[in-house]
Amino acid sequence: MLTPNSHAPDGQPWRITVLRNRNGMVATFMDWGATWLSARVPMKDGSVRDALLGCTTPSDYLHQSAYLGATIGRYANRIANATLCEGKLPLVANQGVHQLHGGPEGFDKRRWQIVSQSESEVHYHIDSPDGDQGFPGNLLASVRYHLDDDNTVSITYQATVDRPCPVNLTNHAYFNLDAHQGDARQHRLQLLANRYLPVDSNGIPRAGLKNVEQTSFDFRQPHCVAERFLQDEDQLAVKGYDHAFLLDARGDDSQPAAQLWSADNKLRLTVATSAPALQFYAGNYLNGTPARGQGNYADYQGIALESGFLPDSPNRADWPQPDCWLHPDETWRSVTRYTLTAC
Repeated sequence: MLTPNSHAPDGQPWRITVLRNRNGMVATFMDWGATWLSARVPMKDGSVRDALLGCTTPSDYLHQSAYLGATIGRYANRIANATLCEGKLPLVANQGVHQLHGGPEGFDKRRWQIVSQSESEVHYHIDSPDGDQGFPGNLLASVRYHLDDDNTVSITYQATVDRPCPVNLTNHAYFNLDAHQGDARQHRLQLLANRYLPVDSNGIPRAGLKNVEQTSFDFRQPHCVAERFLQDEDQLAVKGYDHAFLLDARGDDSQPAAQLWSADNKLRLTVATSAPALQFYAGNYLNGTPARGQGNYADYQGIALESGFLPDSPNRADWPQPDCWLHPDETWRSVTRYTLTAC
């Protein structure tokens, strides 16, 4: 369990929320970064597995750069050259000349306000002022976590703006369905997508969408992540899988977008989302991240499946997905559901 200690950077105490369901699943969250801390799932043999990577104390989350479980915004993933509108709107860069996950002081590094909470749900809110990390306009955003009795954690994002601005909130949970033990590349993955996006060594799109057929990116049928690991140029560029897939569901959250199985086949994760894409990240740079219990995580010890738009979408209007630019007369809403099933 997460052990509270000290205070957050704003001098106020951390606020931890615990959700429970009738099956005995327990999910915990923190207001700093609106962070998903843990997901403890009762197994059929009577044991309990925590399906998420996480730290021991809240303050440990300040000393990691992996975005463990955090809510990411204003814009998750990468924006090339940290600019919008053909260079006319500069953003604050934090990955070389590019912007990653909303900038150096993104939503993962803020205290979110708790709007309401109950045994099954917690609702967070954040205000982002005009010019925050370079983004135009005042933005009001919320994230709602809900734990169902079928062991589903539903995450609902909502945002409004008073000036046109790209918006792409996501959660950066890392899953290891073997209770943090071993290499997550031994998990089996099914990702229901016919196309993925090749990127350069900085994670910036270097070409158009590419068909997964006859490539190491074909997860339409379940197979072990390690099976074709680092077997082509697109993987070698970023030390493994760190790529966006355009989903076959294309925003239909009534059907699964991905499934992940533990190495021992005793726990399954099912992901459904109203977002057009999933970023599959194999934890290529997790080494040194503070681990729950003691020590540090190793590279490839967790897998992230982040819902959202394709990377650099604000500058790529020709891609086959909804417009990521939010306008003052609109409300942006996105839902992603993570269901954990003991097999």
